[in-house]
Amino acid sequence: MNEPIEIRQGGADDIPAVLALFDGAVEWLVSQGRTGQWGTKPWSENPKAVALVEKYLTTGEPWIAEIGGEVAGTVTLTDGPGGDVIPAADEPERYVHLLAADHRRHAGRGVGRVLLAHAARETRRQGVSLLRVDCYAGDDGKLVAYYESNGFERTSSFTVDDAGSGSAWPGQILARRV
Repeated sequence: MNEPIEIRQGGADDIPAVLALFDGAVEWLVSQGRTGQWGTKPWSENPKAVALVEKYLTTGEPWIAEIGGEVAGTVTLTDGPGGDVIPAADEPERYVHLLAADHRRHAGRGVGRVLLAHAARETRRQGVSLLRVDCYAGDDGKLVAYYESNGFERTSSFTVDDAGSGSAWPGQILARRV
């Protein structure tokens, strides 16, 4: 019998586990030939990625999914997108950051779906009706389709110039009413 997916509040102590999730996600994407989203190097070796995880796990509202006491996924909610690329909504919102699941040990368990459903419940519980997320929109578009299959709708696209590489990173903003 499959053990249930349990969700608990996360925090700074979870930074190593979250970095390991993202390292695994990069490895999984690379194994599929999908390197446009996060490249080929582990997040734990990228100072900007490490700083991003540290920032969101200490200033946001991180949630950790566990199966049998083992970290299986993560998501963090904040009051807005942060940064200067994506504008804040013109109403209160909760914003999804750092969604990742362990594809090696828990493939097919729906960890990401459970975390997104939890994010929607938390958003509603906090009296907010708008939940937004942005994601990589390149390659085969599977990530955008994944969010759409979880009740999100496309709102606007954006592009981030990857300084030094001469390429651009295509992004999609999606929203869900909860």
